[in-house]
Amino acid sequence: MTNVIRALPLSAEAFAPFGEVLEAVGDPDKVINQGLCGRYHNKAALDFADGRAGISVFDATPRSLPYTLEMVERHPEGSQAFLPMHQNPYLVIVAPDADGAPGRPLAFLAAPGQGVNYHRGTWHSVLTPLHAPGLFAVVDRIGDGANLEEVWFDEPFFVEA
Repeated sequence: MTNVIRALPLSAEAFAPFGEVLEAVGDPDKVINQGLCGRYHNKAALDFADGRAGISVFDATPRSLPYTLEMVERHPEGSQAFLPMHQNPYLVIVAPDADGAPGRPLAFLAAPGQGVNYHRGTWHSVLTPLHAPGLFAVVDRIGDGANLEEVWFDEPFFVEA
């Protein structure tokens, strides 16, 4: 079936065209708090056309695999970072831009401890936790004007593990 997408493990290299993977791997950039805390410094390129950065909390209903992908969205005025407030895997689905429209989607399975920052204008699916709770801290643009474009696919895609 041509509309089946296999979710791959989320890695910084594979996700680089769409944004950054936010995780604490390797040696920290700094050791702080009396030597008891590793700081992994400045891991996301926050990018806003105007407005300001804000932190919101999202509580999304868990989905299941196989997942039916019917639409993607993007935010032309600002990047968007998702930081799970749990230790559960979740889906990260993105699509390359094809002359202003989404191309064929790619799916990643984020491991516990991984967040993502979508570059400004990156096509991505809605928040897709696979387990409760679906709590995420979200850092994105707060400001006036439209910052959401949605595209519904003529035929859905099916994401499998």
